[in-house]
Amino acid sequence: MSDLKLLGAGRVPVRRRDASATRAAILAAAKSHFARSGYDRAVLRDIALEAGADVALIKRYFGGKEALFLEALKASFMPERLETWDRRTYAYDMAEMMAGDPHQDEARTQRFQFLLRAATSPTTAPLLNAAMQERFMGPIRVWLGGEDVEARARLLAAVFIGLLVERLIRDEPLAGRERDVFIDRAAAVIESLVPPDVSRT
Repeated sequence: MSDLKLLGAGRVPVRRRDASATRAAILAAAKSHFARSGYDRAVLRDIALEAGADVALIKRYFGGKEALFLEALKASFMPERLETWDRRTYAYDMAEMMAGDPHQDEARTQRFQFLLRAATSPTTAPLLNAAMQERFMGPIRVWLGGEDVEARARLLAAVFIGLLVERLIRDEPLAGRERDVFIDRAAAVIESLVPPDVSRT
């Protein structure tokens, strides 16, 4: 028997995969579609087609569109990366990232677009809030430590979201003196919330 089967009227070949690989492919395709189209306009059949999977597998592995969206949303937050953040350079690194890089990571940009679309849709904003509390706010409070950590974590999230929106709207890296001033000022704001010598106790 061939290891290919046909999907839909377009007779697109779909290669058989093991369950974990198929699930990962669906999740990757979902992130891409939700970033481009948002929740309401994304179509499960298109997601399945991009993943090279039968649309029925989305229900099998995720339970449906909302559950798939929530899983993709949670995967867009990566609290494990907190372990790699250097408090001494974090403020500058974040400011430099928000200034933009001509060779910026496409996957990171897509992740930001996904989160922005989720935040601006009445349908998905509550899902984003729940995922953010679980996957970002909780871990970031632990990482920040020090006094008034809850307020500082909330302000850091607000600064991050504001810089993110500006970056995505701008859609090009800053250059020259404007870039230098942007990075210096943004880093100063971030460092006021994440001082490198703050106690975590």
